[in-house]
Amino acid sequence: MLDWFKVRVQYILPKHLLSRMVGWLASAEAGAFTQFLIKIFIKAFKVDMSEAKHSNPSYFRTFNAFFTRELKDDIRPIDDNDKQLCHSVDGRVSQFGKIIGDNIFQAKGHNYSLTTLLGGKPELASVFKGGEFATIYLSPKDYHRIHMPIDGKLTDMLHVPGELFSVNPLTAANVPGLFARNERVVTIFDTPVGKVAIVLVGATIVASIETVWAGNITPPAGKTVQHWQYNDEDIRLNKGEEMGRFKLGSTIVVCFEPNAVEFDDLQAGMVTRLGQPFAVVKEDIEKSNDPK
Repeated sequence: MLDWFKVRVQYILPKHLLSRMVGWLASAEAGAFTQFLIKIFIKAFKVDMSEAKHSNPSYFRTFNAFFTRELKDDIRPIDDNDKQLCHSVDGRVSQFGKIIGDNIFQAKGHNYSLTTLLGGKPELASVFKGGEFATIYLSPKDYHRIHMPIDGKLTDMLHVPGELFSVNPLTAANVPGLFARNERVVTIFDTPVGKVAIVLVGATIVASIETVWAGNITPPAGKTVQHWQYNDEDIRLNKGEEMGRFKLGSTIVVCFEPNAVEFDDLQAGMVTRLGQPFAVVKEDIEKSNDPK
């Protein structure tokens, strides 16, 4: 009964208003109050500050600065094997597998549309049909910067307005089409294994989604899909390099073309760590898309 209530109440909450209010608070330099919030959060979610570049909570002047904290240098080594893709985030595998036609598996009894996920753009979605996907959930205690799983050249970015449901496992199991209905930022890269989509999915009280090349993408949210193309710009990111960040927790969905990669012993529910093996390059992949 409690789980039912937790899901149903999300349909009536003013999620965008709540998220913007929390975002304002998280960005405020509120002195002792900010320090109080940070320390309560660390205790409540058992955040491991020993991994942070700045482990003393007093270093952070805003909650956002704490939440998007850097890790210590070299604490997440990046696998340098050219045949190996690395995990993009610290998190936990929600689901992974084959993209069947236009359908991506969300949870038992629920699929969602690949095309809808990618902003309703069939020309972007078509190359991923029959490919592979992985959905990684970032919990509140996790490191919240997103990194590249492979070298890539940016070709497209979209901001897709939508809902702001929670993206925790309970909601994923009970809200149909969750990741294709929440607000999100879609990024598409040319890589040595073909096109790769990395989708940054917003959630309740996610105050902001940023990318390293464009800064803050949302808020403001807007009401229509915005699509930026980078054909005339040479934005390249190396494997393991930061590409974006969440201010408060969320989920990423990574999509690959057919016959591009094989996942490296993934299991639903397994913990992921940035830089560790994620997938291996299939030997029959054409290298003509190599961004180098």
